[in-house]
Amino acid sequence: MRRVTLHRLAAALLPGIVLLGSPVASLADGYATLGATSEGTAALSLGLDRTYSLAHWHSQLDLRLASGLLLLPGDDGDDNAAWTLTPALRWTFAGERGVFAEAGIGAALFLNTRLESRNLSSAFQFEDRLAVGMPLGSGELSASLIHYSNAGIKRPNDGFETLSVGYRHPL
Repeated sequence: MRRVTLHRLAAALLPGIVLLGSPVASLADGYATLGATSEGTAALSLGLDRTYSLAHWHSQLDLRLASGLLLLPGDDGDDNAAWTLTPALRWTFAGERGVFAEAGIGAALFLNTRLESRNLSSAFQFEDRLAVGMPLGSGELSASLIHYSNAGIKRPNDGFETLSVGYRHPL
């Protein structure tokens, strides 16, 4: 199987980068996170998301839908990347722009089924996400813990975690 490098991935994503300048992007917020995996690999996420009020259920509850790219530059060309799609419920503790906590279960589609010494077995992985954050300027700062696993769909199921900090800003 031919491995996909980050250089090839960047070339493939060029049309998506052009779309960020489209009117659709003005309806969303942009986010970037930087962190590391449980294997010590750097992890960078870039994406767009949108928050929907669930005030009809509770005034402090929102739904955040996020989609983006997870870039994992490995050693010796052992790069990997994934497209992610994650819904998360957000609880805001104090008013509209207070401290918040999020939890969600989404999906990720990886380019390669290996990450450093881990055998992911399948390109499809579930993404379990926990995050806390607070307003910062016109955006927000957050810390997140994300677990990737195929939930035993295919063996072995060598999942991994990422721990990261991020910034989200209205576009």
